[in-house]
Amino acid sequence: MKELSLHVYDLMENSIAANAKDIYLTITDSILKNDYHFVIEDNGKGMTPEFMAKVTDPYTTTRTTRKVGLGLPLIKMNTENCGGGMKLTSEVGKGTRLEFWFQHNHWDRPPMGDLAGTIVMLVSQHEDIHFVYKHITDQDEFVFDTDEVKEALGGMSMNDLSIIKYLKEMIGENLKEIGAND
Repeated sequence: MKELSLHVYDLMENSIAANAKDIYLTITDSILKNDYHFVIEDNGKGMTPEFMAKVTDPYTTTRTTRKVGLGLPLIKMNTENCGGGMKLTSEVGKGTRLEFWFQHNHWDRPPMGDLAGTIVMLVSQHEDIHFVYKHITDQDEFVFDTDEVKEALGGMSMNDLSIIKYLKEMIGENLKEIGAND
C-alpha cells in the first residue's frame, strides 16, 4: 500500500470484521520526536494466542473469500523498513490493540494520503459503530467522535453525501489547524 491512510482503512476494517462496536484510532505525529505512531484499539472478538502467533504470515487469514491476508504482514514490513515496529496484543472476548510506528523522517516511510477521506468512508459505511479518532501533533490535538457527530446531526445519516462532504472538509481543516504532517 502506497499510503498510510490505506493501511489504516484496511486495519480498521479488521476490527469491523471482528464485530467491534467501539474502535479507537490514535495517531501521534511528532516531528520533534521523529515519531509517527498509530494505535488501533477495538472491543471485537479478539484473537487466540495461537492465531496471534501466526497473524503476520500472509497465508493466515479469517477471510473466506481469499486465502491470504496482507494487512498485518504489510504494515509490519513497512514499519521495520522505516526504523519502526509493530506490537499486537489481543484477548479473546475483549478485543485487540495494534500499535505500529515509523521514524517520521525516514525516506521510505509512505505518505499519509487522504486520512480525512479514509475516516469519513469508514464512519459513513458503518454508522452502527462508535469510532473515536484522535490525532496528536507537536502543536495540538484533534478528536473526532462519532457519538458527538451523531448528536450534532440530530438524526441525519452520516451516509448522506452532503454530510460526507462536510465531515471530510471539517476533519481536513482540523488536521491542517493542528499541523498534521504528510
